Amino acid sequence: MTNEMSLSFSATLENEPFVRTCIASFVVCLNPTVDEIVEIKTVVGEAVSNAIIHGYNGDKGCLVKVKAYIEDDLLTIYVIDKGQGIQDIEKARQPMFTSKKELEHAGMGLSIIEALCDEMTIESSLELGTQLIMKKRIVHE
Repeated sequence: MTNEMSLSFSATLENEPFVRTCIASFVVCLNPTVDEIVEIKTVVGEAVSNAIIHGYNGDKGCLVKVKAYIEDDLLTIYVIDKGQGIQDIEKARQPMFTSKKELEHAGMGLSIIEALCDEMTIESSLELGTQLIMKKRIVHE
């Protein structure tokens, strides 16, 4: 059986903690460890922030969508924006790369997500938006 949820919210950084908490609450049914919850909240926060800052350039009139699915012990999270898209995905995945140097960003968001997830996929088209898919298995010994 699959359990699923979805959220749609204004592209404002003030909503990022709300989304992290929603996903953390959603995954509680898998009985994750505290470390797993912290990792999930971190990847969701990074992905949502990227959609708002890079996808929409902070345009609060836009909407970010988050969908999450649990199947057995696998959590899959989609963060979707209909913003400007990513010009060069491979370059964006490189540690320390940022397209917003003026904001003094470290350029580590995608690297952090990739390190904390079992799988990360980016689908993006210029002027059509980006979909970031993150998969994390909740495993108990």
